[in-house]
Amino acid sequence: MFINVLNISSMSILKFIPNRKFYCFLGIFLLVFLNSCGIYEPSDARKVSPNSKERVKKNLEEGKGFTLKGLAGGAGKTSYQFASSNPMWRATLEILDFLPLANVDYSGGIITTDWYNEGISSDESIKITVRFLTNEIRSDGIRIIVHKKRCNIQQKCTVKKISSALEQELQVAILKKAILFEKEYSKGKKKQKRQLQN
Repeated sequence: MFINVLNISSMSILKFIPNRKFYCFLGIFLLVFLNSCGIYEPSDARKVSPNSKERVKKNLEEGKGFTLKGLAGGAGKTSYQFASSNPMWRATLEILDFLPLANVDYSGGIITTDWYNEGISSDESIKITVRFLTNEIRSDGIRIIVHKKRCNIQQKCTVKKISSALEQELQVAILKKAILFEKEYSKGKKKQKRQLQN
């Protein structure tokens, strides 16, 4: 009887040891596999914000992470952004509508006009570039760069970045127009909210 109890307890211990080794081996294998595939990438603490909300926002912007709704086969994770909903973008396009546009990239946040000549002097033309630094309506939210091209009789041209009053005038005009668009949008939102409540 004593031998049977010892045998049973030693057998259960022997059965437990191989299972434990198997799970340890499996865990090490998965860690090595995930590390070699690039799924797990250690991060630099200097580059990662300690604020969890900022990290979540950054991950969503970069398309990282997953949702339970997405795993369950619900609606897709694609979100569409339309330039028409951004007041700064709309205001800039409206202010620059008299110029031919060479590059308009909403996702990159840049608008570049083509070379423009007012007809006063045939050897000079300007190009305007607007860079969006934020979606908020702020004076430091956009950067306007003006380039001037001057060509001589042999059609040799020089291009220089210039600082002029035009940059400041454009910035003020864009900000004023963006504020008007924002007010329109807010009124429309309040009106829709009231209609939904009624």
